[in-house]
Amino acid sequence: MLLSDTETGTQRLRADHRRTRVQHWDHVAAKPRWTLGGYYHRQLQALHGFLVPPDMAVLEVGCGAGDLLAALKPRRGVGLDVSAVALDQARSRHPHLEFIQADAHDPQVTGTFDYIVLSDLVDDLWNVETVLRRLQPLCHPGTRLIITCFNRLWQLPLACARGLGLARPMLAQNWLSAGDVRNLLYLSGFEVVRDWREMPLPLGIPLLAPLVNRVLGRWWPLRGLGIAQVFVARPQATPRPPQRVSVIVPARNEAGTIRDIVARVPEMGAGTELIFVEGGSSDNTAEEIARCIAEHPERSMKLLRQSGRGKADAVRCGFAAATGDLLMILDADMAVAPEDLASFHEALSSGRGEYVNGVRLVYPLAPSAMRFFNLLGNKFFAAVLSMILGQRLGDTLCGTKALARADYLRLEAGRAFFGDFDPFGDFDLILGAAKLNLRMVDVPVRYHARVYGETNIQRWRHGLILLRMAWFAARRLAMR
Repeated sequence: MLLSDTETGTQRLRADHRRTRVQHWDHVAAKPRWTLGGYYHRQLQALHGFLVPPDMAVLEVGCGAGDLLAALKPRRGVGLDVSAVALDQARSRHPHLEFIQADAHDPQVTGTFDYIVLSDLVDDLWNVETVLRRLQPLCHPGTRLIITCFNRLWQLPLACARGLGLARPMLAQNWLSAGDVRNLLYLSGFEVVRDWREMPLPLGIPLLAPLVNRVLGRWWPLRGLGIAQVFVARPQATPRPPQRVSVIVPARNEAGTIRDIVARVPEMGAGTELIFVEGGSSDNTAEEIARCIAEHPERSMKLLRQSGRGKADAVRCGFAAATGDLLMILDADMAVAPEDLASFHEALSSGRGEYVNGVRLVYPLAPSAMRFFNLLGNKFFAAVLSMILGQRLGDTLCGTKALARADYLRLEAGRAFFGDFDPFGDFDLILGAAKLNLRMVDVPVRYHARVYGETNIQRWRHGLILLRMAWFAARRLAMR
């Protein structure tokens, strides 16, 4: 088959682009020199260490000497680069990792990876869309793609620094905007989970750099001035096969709602089990659950007795006993209708969401459903966590939530990062899901007034605990 003149010309230009890049990066690797970029690269390494848990399968495209890849402590670590000189250094420094000389446009890699890292690479590529498409076969549904690239606002300052020999020399760059990267990811079959900018001050000035980058840089107007654009993406949603569902119902002094819960929780997926976790009630809640289980042998149900205290402990007890692949929480007060669980299941089973969060603040609240100060507190904590995490959450304290068991187990393993003092478990799950970069989606629900008993919430004492946890989370994120 003969190539047209246009195709021949395009191939020649691409080959020239590759050859120029190989020569450039071989030269940079062979003759390293001091620049102001040391602090910048250390901060990027710390950022990736926060985003990528250890013991994962990690591919870094454009790995250079492999230092970033090694810092992630992967179970399987594969680095890909065009520079033979840089890869010789990588193999010498990190012999336990695998390094392959190949063009990102044609990666010579097999298998799938939990994380794929492109750090400061897309600025240097001939065709970003082609590279992203070629990475698709290396992904499974849970893969996270992490891209960092320069903020266009820094084009002139970086050019000046390079002209003065204070920054690593670069060839002509792509200078993509955040919208450009989001669009290229979409065209290539990826979905952005979250994106933000890092490091308004990329110089390691003692005291000032931590203050600006970790504290002030999280807020407007410095938030948009970071030198690094960061994107976390995943393969576009694919439906899950039918899976078994476990609905956890923490129940303390809720005897009057148990029968309605049993009658109204829908059968979902490949089967639904109801797990009631009774928390030392002073009424006959436990007896009522036991009677319903005996009267409905056609339904899969369990009664657990909570050994600890608080809703968070009850939920963890129920999750530990669950046999389902998908886990849901339903408060026994039925302020959220059991039938609404079908919407949570649809969001999970369709693949559109990985952490499904109920939102009570979209539709009008039923009369007496929520007291005024509780409403203010819910809006306040939703706004605070949205700012801390850099992604919008419509409601952080709705008790109805859903996620896959596999994701919960990963969240559980990393629980200590944000502390373990949330009495309800809402912040615990949201912060853990955010750290895992799960695709978080809100499901609006109508919030009804309690029909039986009294609330177990002590709004002022519990509010102070949640405020403390929000402050602790903000500090932990700033320290990463």
